[in-house]
Amino acid sequence: MVLRPAILLVFFLQLACLIRAQKPVHAIKISGRITDQSSGELLLGASVKFGDKNISGTVTNSYGFFSLVSKSVGGRLLITHVGYQDTLLPVVFTRDTVLEIALVPLGSSEAALDSSAVKVYANGQRQRSPTQMGVSQIDIKEAARLPVIFGERDVLKTLSLLPGVKQSGDGNAGFYVRGGTTGQNLILLDEAPIYNASHLFGFFSTFNSDAIKDVTLIKGSADARYGGRLASVLDVHMKEGNNQSFHAAGGIGLISSRLSLEGPIQKGRSSFLVTGRRTYADLFLHLSKNKDVKNNALYFYDLNGKANLAITDKTHLYFSGYLGTDKLGLKDQFMIDWGNKVATLRLSSILGDGLFSNTSFIFSDYRFNILLKSGNNKFHLNSLIRDLDLKQDFSWNSAIGNFHGGLSSIYHQFDPTHFSGGNDSSDYSQYKSMQYSWENGLYLNYTGKLSSRLELSAGIRLSAYSVLGPGTYYKYTPESTTAQDSVQLNQGQIGKTYLNPEPRLSVAWHLNNAASLKASYSRNSQHLHLLSNSLSTNPTDQWIGDSYNIRPETADQISLGYYRDFSGYRLEAESYYKWMGAQVDYRNGADLTTTQDVESQLLYGIGRAYGLELYLKKNQGKLTGWLSYTLSRTEKKIAGISGGNWYKAHQDRTHDLSVVAMYPLSERWEVAGDFMLATGNAVTFPEAKYSVNNQTFFYYGNRNDYRMPLYHRMDINFTLKCKPKKHYSASWSFGLYNVYGRENAYIIRFEQDENNPGKTVAKQTALFRWVPSVTYNFKF
Repeated sequence: MVLRPAILLVFFLQLACLIRAQKPVHAIKISGRITDQSSGELLLGASVKFGDKNISGTVTNSYGFFSLVSKSVGGRLLITHVGYQDTLLPVVFTRDTVLEIALVPLGSSEAALDSSAVKVYANGQRQRSPTQMGVSQIDIKEAARLPVIFGERDVLKTLSLLPGVKQSGDGNAGFYVRGGTTGQNLILLDEAPIYNASHLFGFFSTFNSDAIKDVTLIKGSADARYGGRLASVLDVHMKEGNNQSFHAAGGIGLISSRLSLEGPIQKGRSSFLVTGRRTYADLFLHLSKNKDVKNNALYFYDLNGKANLAITDKTHLYFSGYLGTDKLGLKDQFMIDWGNKVATLRLSSILGDGLFSNTSFIFSDYRFNILLKSGNNKFHLNSLIRDLDLKQDFSWNSAIGNFHGGLSSIYHQFDPTHFSGGNDSSDYSQYKSMQYSWENGLYLNYTGKLSSRLELSAGIRLSAYSVLGPGTYYKYTPESTTAQDSVQLNQGQIGKTYLNPEPRLSVAWHLNNAASLKASYSRNSQHLHLLSNSLSTNPTDQWIGDSYNIRPETADQISLGYYRDFSGYRLEAESYYKWMGAQVDYRNGADLTTTQDVESQLLYGIGRAYGLELYLKKNQGKLTGWLSYTLSRTEKKIAGISGGNWYKAHQDRTHDLSVVAMYPLSERWEVAGDFMLATGNAVTFPEAKYSVNNQTFFYYGNRNDYRMPLYHRMDINFTLKCKPKKHYSASWSFGLYNVYGRENAYIIRFEQDENNPGKTVAKQTALFRWVPSVTYNFKF
């Protein structure tokens, strides 16, 4: 199964080299970098093509650089990027040329470059979509216009309005992509992994929009440099700071506020960015005269920082960091806090002739702590995952195509959830020792044209995961929760090692300059596993690595899609089929409170997911927005669950529909709204009940045989732009979440009727009915 795609990959690489091995005699290389004119920030993912020719071009890499080849001395370059004006640049080339091109943000009145050399390309023609499938780039400015709960701008909530992406539910920042679980999404912030991307149990995400420059979601065949997750890649890049002038921006809302500062360290060369955000519900609690309320805690805060230092014209040093903490407490009874700490030190260099180098040192730390108090008793529940990561990446843009290669090496440290506590006279500890592992990846990717209409992207990634000592690892069988054997590893000793080849292949056939067909195959493996016993993402969900019981999860996905641009609209239709191996689920009746090793409560099997995704976007005219629809199915088959038959995964939803619309009412007023309709999550409900010693117990049938009620909701947001002043601009945002007050089910509980013991009643809990919000945003 694995060898066939690998052989196909080698064949296509050889074919590409045979077709394009010789650089044309008169070929001229055009390279350079694309920046934001107003801030000087490098723009990744900007497309560059020859506007007069029916050919595709290239896109800027992670460092904002591009390189392509011209066979003639004259032409016009068309440069496009989400959220920026299209630019058409007439050029004459007599030799290899390096360009510096600044794009103008949409809505800006500034000129991009000298008006005699640059024109805005406004006839609606667009750069052909790249070879990759299932790629969505979020326009941060567009996302800021959409209605969100509590008025806090949130890119993760915007993702849930796209086809193939499903929100976990109200009050949850987790999301499902093409049948994957929330733990099968690779979430990166400036290359650092984020293991829990939520604040306040999911009401907010960890991403402060004021700090974000670029957000890309890949749900199809990702470049071979990405690895370690099965479902998707969410690649988030922070702003680098304005290197032209100092600016401040922020917002004041009903329950949270934010502030960002940016400016040059050395004008035109180096810059900094600092952002902060905090909720202040706890401040109102402290004003209360009631001591029971006054001592409670309910808040989160996060800080983002980044510095961009130009060492030379070809070498830049970047340092970025994130710190986020949540705290929730009820007087002296309990306290829960959790948070992420990440930092990235990156050195980017242009080595010459289209060759780029990127070296990154990455630190990531996620942990949660729970303290429970009862009289003289204190109990603690703790867990953490900490990474140290080294990445070396090379990118080479040549006449025969673009090559991408490198390696990554990650040292993982796990502290699986453990429980301890007691009183002065006794102490109880349920503890599993710290675990260690070493994860490595080696990859190579090629993207190029086989003809004027056919493009190819092919890659291979080799992943390796080794269990490290010190530690004791237990072995279990599917029939028993009692360990059958154990392995003791000493300090630094390498135990079980898993090796997985991961081929990826994508092809695009351009029917004309506005339409294309694409097909792809990809294989991914995942060595870290998120264990959760609920439908929502909780801070107490724990991460655990491969072991002598847990094998790497795998996913093979094939996709087929059709894409077309016409008259201000963009149409995308994609279908996919994914089959998965080594899937993890809990045993029936799993005991998660007294077990000393969570692996004793796990079972393993296979899974499958398939579906159709439709996306229609209107991007011109006063009324803009999109419609997305997903028809899908996700199932698992694990011995010991539902009789060993296929059963619906809890994230399975048959239908998922989203409608988004934005319309300017006047020069100062704008309205935006969205509507969501989705099949309820698959759940397990009791089918019968029985009594033992006057105690009633419920009997549960097959796993996930029932569904939550249909989910639907409408939100609306009005934006009022204040009269602009010379160095100051502001706006008011008025939003209403859940316009018609739909009480969507969050939890359904089954209880015995107090007045009639023979009767069982179902009680539904809904989180929200109407949630109004008011936010004042400013910038100077």
